[in-house]
Amino acid sequence: MRLCDLKRIVAEAQRAFSNATDPVTLENEKARFLGKTGKLTEFLKNLGKEPEPEVRKSEGARINVAKQQVKVALNMRRQELADDLMNQRLADDAVDVTLPGRCSGTGSLHPVMQTWERVEQIFHSIGFDIADGPEIETDWYNFTALNSPENHPARSMQDTFYLDAKDTQGRALLLRTHTSPMQVRYARMKKPPIKGIAPGRTYRVDNDSTHSPMFNQVEGLWIDKNISFADLKGVYTDFLKKFFERSDILVRFRPSYFPFTEPSAEIDMRFEHGRNAGRWLEISGSGQVHPNVLHNIGLDPHRYIGFAFGSGLERLTMLRYGVDDLRTFFENDLRFLRQFI
Repeated sequence: MRLCDLKRIVAEAQRAFSNATDPVTLENEKARFLGKTGKLTEFLKNLGKEPEPEVRKSEGARINVAKQQVKVALNMRRQELADDLMNQRLADDAVDVTLPGRCSGTGSLHPVMQTWERVEQIFHSIGFDIADGPEIETDWYNFTALNSPENHPARSMQDTFYLDAKDTQGRALLLRTHTSPMQVRYARMKKPPIKGIAPGRTYRVDNDSTHSPMFNQVEGLWIDKNISFADLKGVYTDFLKKFFERSDILVRFRPSYFPFTEPSAEIDMRFEHGRNAGRWLEISGSGQVHPNVLHNIGLDPHRYIGFAFGSGLERLTMLRYGVDDLRTFFENDLRFLRQFI
C-alpha cells in the first residue's frame, strides 16, 4: 500500500462529490468510497493481513487521515446542495421573509383560570389576602383540625385519597378534599383580624356533569371580635353581583351542616332575568367558624368569631358562561376553549 494510492483515492472522491448534482447521487458516491465495500474500507480490510504490528499502526493512521479528508469533502458538498435547494425554494415561492410566521399563535387562559383570577381580584379589592397551601395535606389539617376526627360520619364521602406515606410526625397524608385546611394553616400565621381567601385544586370521588374527581375551590375566611352572619351575607352577596356583573341576583342562606362551621348554611342564588330566571342554584357552603376550629387555630373562641365559605370555581364558571357539563373544561377540546379567548 502506497501513500500515493491514498492521495489518489481522496482526490477521486473529492471530484465525485463535487460533480454530484443531487443528494441521492452524492450518497451513492459516498458508498463507493466509505461504504462496506468502498475503496477506503477495502484498504482497512487488507491492512489486517499485514504481519508487522508497526506497519499496521502507521498504515492505519494514514488510512484514517484519508477517510477524514473524504468525510470533510462529503459534508461540504451536502451543505452546498442543501443551500442550493433552499435558495431554489425561496425563488420559486417568492417568500417575503419580513412577513410574520404563518403558524404563530397566542395562547389564552383556561376559562376556570379566568374565573380564578377574577375571584382573586374581587376579594383583594375588599381587603382579603390571597393564601396558598399544599395539595398533599395531612389528615390532621384536612379533617381533625376542622372538627372531623377519625370515624366522623362527615368523612364518609371524602377520606379516600390517602397516600402510602406519612409526614415527619407520623400523620397520614392525602390529596386534600377541600381548601378548608387553610382555615387553620393561614390563621396560624396571622394575628386577628384574619381576612383571606385560599383558591386551589382539590380532589374527591365524584364524576358527573356537575362534579369532577379534581376541581378547583376557593375558601374564604374572616375572623375578628365582632364578625357575624350579616357580614357573611353582605360580603358574599356583593361578590356575586360583581362576579356576574348584574344586580338582579337574590341570595338565600339555607340551613345545612358542616363540621367546621356552626351554624352552617348553603348559599343559593337566583337570577330574576336570563337563562336561569326563577331558579335557585346552590353556589357555596358557608357558616360561622366552629369554636373547636378556633381552638385548633390557637384563638380563644370566647373572644373571636368569624365566618368561612367554600365555592367551586368550576361551578361559578359554568354559571357565568352557561356551560351545562363541567367535564368539558377538562377535555382539551380547542373548539370549546376558543370561545373564551
